[in-house]
Amino acid sequence: MAQEKEVLSLWQGLGYYSRARNMHKCAQVVQKEFGGNFPDKFEDLLKLPGIGPYTAAAVDSLAFNNPSPVVDGNVYRVLARVFGIENNIADAKSFKLFFDLSKELIDAGQPGTYNQAVMEMGATVCAPQNPQCDNCPLNEICYALANKKQKELPVKIKKIRNRKRHFTYLVLEQNGKFAMKVRGDKDIWQGLYEFYLMETETQPLPDELESDLLKKLFELGAFVHSKTSMPKHILSHQTIMSSFLHFKLNSNTSWDNLLRENQLVLYSEKEIEALPKSVLISKYLNSVS
Repeated sequence: MAQEKEVLSLWQGLGYYSRARNMHKCAQVVQKEFGGNFPDKFEDLLKLPGIGPYTAAAVDSLAFNNPSPVVDGNVYRVLARVFGIENNIADAKSFKLFFDLSKELIDAGQPGTYNQAVMEMGATVCAPQNPQCDNCPLNEICYALANKKQKELPVKIKKIRNRKRHFTYLVLEQNGKFAMKVRGDKDIWQGLYEFYLMETETQPLPDELESDLLKKLFELGAFVHSKTSMPKHILSHQTIMSSFLHFKLNSNTSWDNLLRENQLVLYSEKEIEALPKSVLISKYLNSVS
């Protein structure tokens, strides 16, 4: 079975790297716990990494013809309008309400067809803007149409907080090789390779930066070869402001211990090309190549 590093490398540039990691973990669980056979029950599907109620219901109904209702944005919209449900769909507690209602409505004989029909109806006829109510097969029983509430339903109130982060990367080069490390878990870009990172509350000036590694670099005679500020990198709910300080490490000094203490490994440019990296790191490398 492929290693996670191989999967991330193939996925590179697509974003949402957690999906690639979950896909890899999912394959391992299917192999180890289900004997290589994809589970055919809703409850078992939920045990697989990266599979939530929506995906589990879709697989269960479409692949195995089991009556598991799919609840996505289209389904929320159709049910909220037809039945006049004013619960906030951005509230996690509302999912059970819509799931239970869908379970009552689903066609036990053709669950896959039912799920696809409701989703398709929400994507085309019962659209978010300008719904085609005159062509809707449910217009005679639709609460929203009768009460002219198509624009008000479904109710979705979601607070989105955009987090601004400031990254300063120390690009350490010695004899044409660059020091990189694997990014840790519980944050963006988990498992991807990057240069030594210093994160600060605000965008700092070079002489304002402080770290044991930076102090040691100057003590051992390293010097800043160049500084590159990259355009802001926008992710969902996060904006990354970044700069790269490129250090030239002299050849007469042994840097092995310092690199090892900071989990850094020297890679050639060719080796770096094959490493899984974030789009931000790739853009920097392309800008200076």
